[in-house]
Amino acid sequence: MSEHFLDRIDHWGSVCPGRIAVQSGSNTLTWSSLIQKSNALAAWLHHELASTPGPIAVHGHKEPEMLVAFLASVKCGRAYVPMDTSIPEHRIAKIVAGSGAALVLTPERVSEILMHSADALPAPPSRVQMDDPFYMLFTSGSTGEPKGVVITLRNLTAFTDWLLAEHKFEPQVEVFLNQAPFSFDLSVMDLYGSLLTGGTLACVTKEELANLKLLYQRLTQFGLTTWVSTPSFAQMCLIEKSFRQEMLPTMRRFLFCGETLAPETASQLLERFPSAEVWNTYGPTEATVATTSVRVDVALLERFSPLPVGYQMPGTRVLAVDDAGVPVADSERGELLIAGPNVSPGYLNRPDLTAKAFTQFEGQPAYRTGDWGRCRDGLVFFEGRMDGQIKLHGYRIELGDMEANLRELSEVADAVVLPVEKGGKVDSLAAFVVLSAPMDGSDFEKSARLKARLGERIPTYMVPRKFLFLGAFPMTPNGKADRRALAAMLS
Repeated sequence: MSEHFLDRIDHWGSVCPGRIAVQSGSNTLTWSSLIQKSNALAAWLHHELASTPGPIAVHGHKEPEMLVAFLASVKCGRAYVPMDTSIPEHRIAKIVAGSGAALVLTPERVSEILMHSADALPAPPSRVQMDDPFYMLFTSGSTGEPKGVVITLRNLTAFTDWLLAEHKFEPQVEVFLNQAPFSFDLSVMDLYGSLLTGGTLACVTKEELANLKLLYQRLTQFGLTTWVSTPSFAQMCLIEKSFRQEMLPTMRRFLFCGETLAPETASQLLERFPSAEVWNTYGPTEATVATTSVRVDVALLERFSPLPVGYQMPGTRVLAVDDAGVPVADSERGELLIAGPNVSPGYLNRPDLTAKAFTQFEGQPAYRTGDWGRCRDGLVFFEGRMDGQIKLHGYRIELGDMEANLRELSEVADAVVLPVEKGGKVDSLAAFVVLSAPMDGSDFEKSARLKARLGERIPTYMVPRKFLFLGAFPMTPNGKADRRALAAMLS
């Protein structure tokens, strides 16, 4: 029988007890403390909640106690539901109710329980098993009601086994950047990459994100080896000229997910961090973080623009399908479908939504992503959301298509295109642009130049009427471009 996933984590508590397992702000927790505290909390949870069903909701912001709570939950056979403090209170209430949580733990409550529960309690009789829910992440629903994506231990194991095999992390050496809050599935990549290798999770807090001077100071102190973030976060850091190998001399790899990686961003990173690898990955929450990846090097940049999101992970199929779910020919566009052991069993207590998005393909659980894409020569290309389509003066336009064309201009590092509505319908398009280098002239002259360049690539009716130039995009707590904040600039 293969070693249990949790034993692989607990192993590091005895192998490297004094190594820092997690650091967040001024708070740290060693590996021995993490394992000892999670075991004690698991025993308390089992004792207190033995007759109360449901997962454990964990509400906080990157405190080390959140990791204690995550591990304690699964050690007593329950899934956990991570909720960041950036989530509004009314939405927190909906998530707690929707998940049927048996208990809500905060970092303060975890500390209190451990302080006053000195009596040794017996270990829980069972831990989370392969087909049990391991964690549940709540994402936005089209109705405004958050929907819970159930990820089983089997799903998580499929993802992490692939992650570790692909990157060959060095045990007891790696320091993983944690940029995304734990309520965003990108964080699973750094969290379990670190926990399974005896690494250190280095968390960037919202206070550090709000103060760039403090942020760069923290980044230099971490001793990072593995960078996990959205492309937007890296693009923001690249604005700082000293953000290069000399600032982060131990950096070995950049892993990106959650957004489109612009070729310019990848190119700048390769130039500034010549001894580090840059990886592009793709996957929805419903397929456990990521399911494709590719190393981006100079040859790939010369060959493709936009960049591919990678090759499918072994044992998983990623293919473009038509409306009937039938695979389309190689290089043809369709909806991206993912089939394999990393695909979630569905949405919590929502059989209606599960039936719409989840299916079977060649005997494997499958998920229809709602993303446009195509497959060519074994590579997968993401081409925007299917629901990112608008109608302007009778023409159908996909905002992702527009953004990809803008990013292909050498002058543009990143771009977001939004519709401008008047009288309840789309009147024009507005492009928010981060330039790759300073451009001469007024904003009007810059706009005219980019419009002319864009007009060489796309029909005139697709060219945005308005251009707004920013040093960096505002970001959501998840580290993605904040489209709502950008839209507010138009009003």
